[in-house]
Amino acid sequence: MGEFHDEILRTIIILGIFALLGFIIKRIIRRYARASHLSEHRTNLIAKYINFFMLTLLAVLIFAIWGIKSNDILTFLGGTLTVIGVAFFAQWSILSNITSGIILFFSFPFRIGDFIKVHDKDFPVEAQIEDIKAFHTILRTTEGELITYPNSLLLQKAVSIVPLKQEEKEFYD
Repeated sequence: MGEFHDEILRTIIILGIFALLGFIIKRIIRRYARASHLSEHRTNLIAKYINFFMLTLLAVLIFAIWGIKSNDILTFLGGTLTVIGVAFFAQWSILSNITSGIILFFSFPFRIGDFIKVHDKDFPVEAQIEDIKAFHTILRTTEGELITYPNSLLLQKAVSIVPLKQEEKEFYD
């Protein structure tokens, strides 16, 4: 135990820093989501993505602290990423939709409740946004039909936010 004193101390310090950093980042995300009136589901999804990134970075730092050879790590990561890359190559649309979901979260050109028009030559859509999920957006047409629309297509196609027509009301003095 005495010979690993420095490694144990560094590991505890890194774990403490990452715990504090994770807490701070979650608070920032929640404040941003509240200020932007974003749904809890979207907020949790982005928090999961950031947690995954932080855990990966933490693992790399701990490997470095404990002196695991970078060649061994790179060989393992290279083989793992090759297998994952081949598996996802066939399913590139999944990654595209996840990335689009993140972009929609942060740029939010439209929000839940907006009535939009997707300008698609083959399949034009006019509907209200009911929910924006990781892979797709749920739309409801004026006829009540539910449409599941991929997030990547919402970024590729032209989308207009259609203002809702105000019903004419009579005003009395």
